[in-house]
Amino acid sequence: MELDPVLLSRLQFAFVVSFHAIFPVFTIGLASYIAVLHGLFYKTQNPAWDRLALLWTKVFAVAFGMGVVSGIVMSFQFGTNWSNFSQASANFIGPLLSYEVVTAFFLEAAFLGVLLFGRGRVAQGVHLFAAIMVALGTFISTFWILAANSWMHTPAGVELVEGTFRVTSWTEAIFNPSFPFRLAHMAVASFITGGFVVAGVSAWYLLIGRDVEANRKALSMCLWMLLVLTPTQALVGDFHGLNTFEHQPVKLSAMEGHWETRRAAPFLLFAVPDQEAQENRFEISIPYAASLILTHDPNGVVPGVNEAPREEQPPVAIVFWSFRVMVGLGLLMIAVSLLGLYLRRGGRVYRSRPYLQTLRLMSVTPFAAVLAGWITTESGRAPWLVYGMMTHAEGVTPSLTGGMALFTLLGYMAVYGVVFYAGTYYLTRVIRYGMLEKGEEEMIDDFETPKRPWSATHTPFDDEPSKEGA
Repeated sequence: MELDPVLLSRLQFAFVVSFHAIFPVFTIGLASYIAVLHGLFYKTQNPAWDRLALLWTKVFAVAFGMGVVSGIVMSFQFGTNWSNFSQASANFIGPLLSYEVVTAFFLEAAFLGVLLFGRGRVAQGVHLFAAIMVALGTFISTFWILAANSWMHTPAGVELVEGTFRVTSWTEAIFNPSFPFRLAHMAVASFITGGFVVAGVSAWYLLIGRDVEANRKALSMCLWMLLVLTPTQALVGDFHGLNTFEHQPVKLSAMEGHWETRRAAPFLLFAVPDQEAQENRFEISIPYAASLILTHDPNGVVPGVNEAPREEQPPVAIVFWSFRVMVGLGLLMIAVSLLGLYLRRGGRVYRSRPYLQTLRLMSVTPFAAVLAGWITTESGRAPWLVYGMMTHAEGVTPSLTGGMALFTLLGYMAVYGVVFYAGTYYLTRVIRYGMLEKGEEEMIDDFETPKRPWSATHTPFDDEPSKEGA
């Protein structure tokens, strides 16, 4: 059997970036939450905020470390698997990745040490400033990475001369047509992810009766934020969809499942796309809805996938279903947030065991929604590496064989499996033994200065079972 190096390289990058993406989308929102907690403690001196900040800083340390480790590999893949693309786009992608390291990673690395190890050793104001700088660094990093990724979807400010992209306008290239929408979509998704994780953990602590005062505060904060941001994300997603409709109509057609250009197009709730036959085998739809959403006219024209040649069409079934998974999970998150508002009457939101258990389960849904969104947008770009300018086949390393790509893919899967197991073990351990009892937080001051980065996640109870037996 002949192995396709292009397909395997795409699978390898998809695997690595999917593994990596779940950590930044969590740490971006969590870093801001930690900064808010430090700010509240600085202002009120309420120890509940300090206990929450201590717990979530430990969680952040582990997630941040896993994100860094998994993210480094992606940079190497540009050279090992996509050397033609790296050489062609070096004039633009190279500086952007450098700016990300210099302006964001260095900022995070410098102040993360103060945030992790400075508690009780530096002034509260300095500790707060470090938390704010770490949060700022995560957003600066997001800015540069999404600028590069968005340019690959809606390239602007460049010209392709003899196989090399030459920048004609840095402003147009960085602030390309899809960048503002992607940045907003990712930022809101990060806050939603962090919010549901904190809400789920706080709900678990309330179920077992651990530090009720602090976790009521944490749950209340998260639910108010989610009540605002979950419907906001639907609105941002709509704007993003309209931008895709303008600049990547074939991707939008695949998302909607429409093979032929049609007027008064319905929105397909369910379909079985058949790429070979260029049709859907079965459909359940809402009449006029797609035209109304995309053109704001129930009789508007929606383009079909077959507007593009077959060799330039994305895998419709993958794009169609991943989009619906993302939207379905988004609607579920909105519903859970609204239910939290309803249960606030009489404080039932803190006592309703079914709702608290629901929040525990919901803590994983934002990660699934983010992965479904990435699959939608990246698969929908196929077969283009730089939309309309360079295909995957043109960007792959010429000397790469299918066997080499398969070997590294399996290697990454094995290594990342170990990394994920170890990281998950540390995260669950930190949460399991988290939230010190009142009066015990001063025990932190008796610790030795940590000698290893992840030792900042250690607690006095790491070597003994929790009092709740959790």
